[in-house]
Amino acid sequence: MTLSSYSDVFSISHERDYEEDIHVGDLVRTGPNLHPHFEVVAVHGDKAWVRNVQNGTDHLAMLSRCRKINGQPAGD
Repeated sequence: MTLSSYSDVFSISHERDYEEDIHVGDLVRTGPNLHPHFEVVAVHGDKAWVRNVQNGTDHLAMLSRCRKINGQPAGD
């Protein structure tokens, strides 16, 4: 039996549908959620090391899921 995630069950896509350059020092959020906010600590390939600005915990995130805070999609 394979367990499904909420994203699978409800067909939620967390990837951006626009291009955006994410760099060290950027403030980002992941997926369509407005919070939490993360600071990008490092970028390597298609992953970012991010730090939660509220509680200081570190995480790895796919760059395609990171969205700059107050950033505008390319082309707008």
